[in-house]
Amino acid sequence: MSAVAIGRVEDHFVSVDGTPVHYQRAGTGRPLLLIHGLVGSARNWRQNIAELSREAAVYAIDLPNMGESGRVRGFDASLEATADFLVRWMQQVGLDEADVAAHSHGGAIAMMLAARHPDRVGKLILFAPANPFCDLGHQLISFYSTRPGRWLASLIPALPTFIKATALGRMYGDPTRATRESLDGYTHGLATPGSVDHVLQIVQRWNDDMACLRDALPKLAAKPALLVWGDRDRAVGLSSARQLQQQLTQSELLVVPGVGHIAFEESPAVSNHAIHEWLTASTTEAQLSARAFAMRYASEPLRHLEAV
Repeated sequence: MSAVAIGRVEDHFVSVDGTPVHYQRAGTGRPLLLIHGLVGSARNWRQNIAELSREAAVYAIDLPNMGESGRVRGFDASLEATADFLVRWMQQVGLDEADVAAHSHGGAIAMMLAARHPDRVGKLILFAPANPFCDLGHQLISFYSTRPGRWLASLIPALPTFIKATALGRMYGDPTRATRESLDGYTHGLATPGSVDHVLQIVQRWNDDMACLRDALPKLAAKPALLVWGDRDRAVGLSSARQLQQQLTQSELLVVPGVGHIAFEESPAVSNHAIHEWLTASTTEAQLSARAFAMRYASEPLRHLEAV
């Protein structure tokens, strides 16, 4: 294992099944694992790691075939296989159990991890997790499963920066909040051979994975979960959040006004505060605190959480 200090954050690599897996680590205390979304990396959490490390030992992972982790031809990218891979990674870094915060497709992975390995996961914080109740994006999923779609996807790493920035801006409630650093978190490593193929494998099995996740959700009924959504999310619809909450009976749904699909980047101060409250309070106390956010910050709509 190697390490390079970056302020309070360290970069590490550990071998899992012969694959080098990169992760960032900071802080001490109860472990908190951060899982990025479909096209992302540990860098997505750059505005969260240091703050969260005040109360926790934070681990932000680059999933296999993404970021700085190794590329594995033929890697099984299903939710189940990725969840099992994460358990083997946890074993390698010495984590018996951890709370988990995750985004988008990473949120689906986190739910599958908690369903298949409940003793490994404490509390969940899910930022607009991909879920079986969302009907947005089906046309794109179908297109990228075709030969023309796969060809177009292969061109994405070489597209001009302004096109990539425009695409990222659509994920924000206010596109002007998308910075060059934000873009780097989603494009870093994307040009490495094998990255796009991995993303396409996930897309091609999307419907099967969502069906599998639907079947697994009853196992999460008793798992404490905080669901965080932007009310301008164009990728994973807010209506699906309410349906997911019905399945996760120990969950609380918080909506960030004026924010899009990536709340923890677009509104990091609010997101960090919500994570802290959820992890440090009892489940009942956290739920009551979540409902109080809207009243507490009612005069600052872009900095508060509004309970639904």
